[in-house]
Amino acid sequence: MDTPQSILFSIIVPVYNRPDEISDLLESLSSQTDKGFETIIVEDGSSIVCSSQCSDFGKNANVKYFFKENEGRSIARNYGMDRANGDYFIFVDSDCILPNDYIEKLRKALALNPSDCFGGPDAAHESFSDTQKAINFAMTSFLTTGGIRGGKVCMEKFTPRTFNMGFSKEVYKKVGGFREMFSEDIDMSTRIRLAGFGITLYPEVAVFHKRRVDFRKFWRQVHVFGMSRITLQLLYPGSLKPVHCLPALFVVFTAIMIIGAFFCKWLLIPLVAYILALWVWGSISTKSVKIGSLGVAAAMVQLCGYGSGFIRAYVWKIILRHGRDIDDEIARRKGK
Repeated sequence: MDTPQSILFSIIVPVYNRPDEISDLLESLSSQTDKGFETIIVEDGSSIVCSSQCSDFGKNANVKYFFKENEGRSIARNYGMDRANGDYFIFVDSDCILPNDYIEKLRKALALNPSDCFGGPDAAHESFSDTQKAINFAMTSFLTTGGIRGGKVCMEKFTPRTFNMGFSKEVYKKVGGFREMFSEDIDMSTRIRLAGFGITLYPEVAVFHKRRVDFRKFWRQVHVFGMSRITLQLLYPGSLKPVHCLPALFVVFTAIMIIGAFFCKWLLIPLVAYILALWVWGSISTKSVKIGSLGVAAAMVQLCGYGSGFIRAYVWKIILRHGRDIDDEIARRKGK
């Protein structure tokens, strides 16, 4: 087992009732070609614990298991950082699988291009279901998200997400930990930038991300993402970029086109052309017509779910000014 002095990376994973997922993640960590890491599993008050899975892979993945009362994933990550020995803290979700050369590639990337904070993209593993692969397409395609999740072509500055994110211990000492909120990774990245640290995309350091297993859960997830974007704008005025508004505009113009089609069917041409482009690109990129077709449905869920959440929060918190919790947070920050 590596001594604390020789451990460079601390991989921190919050877990809540996900023993099967953790088993897959730990298996992938056990197969790493570079063993210079420790794995910090923080069980956040689960009723179905993963302690046996951690024991099974404990030696090969250098697992340290902690159980605490349920307080949320951000508090769990902070709990893990307080107990980590690494010079860098790496965050992945419990539903991720790491390629066996993940740590090796990360070490090389840091050596070639050192950075205080970094992240990489996510992808679909060949073992994932067709629905999971379709959702992955919707969340990573430039046609749907503008490449903001680690794509090579991106419409805004790269922001690491906690399914594949890391930063140095020095960042933690200066910036502090995650805050318990939706889009806590974007909030954390923003605070890291404001503190003067650099953020780098390592496109070759990717993870396999299982994501949601059905469209209903996927809708709920992206709807919350859309709402949280308004919260972030209130916390950090000026952080809202045009790319963030595109799903909301899609919802509005799609509704206009559908209603207008009752009077002139040609108004649907832009929507049909976009759907066709999604299907073609999805079928080509996934090498499957079936997944490409499911990808169109996933893209509609992603755009409409995020866009409707964005509109809902914009009306409630900005137009109707009901975001008092955010106003209190802004006042607290200004008072520091």
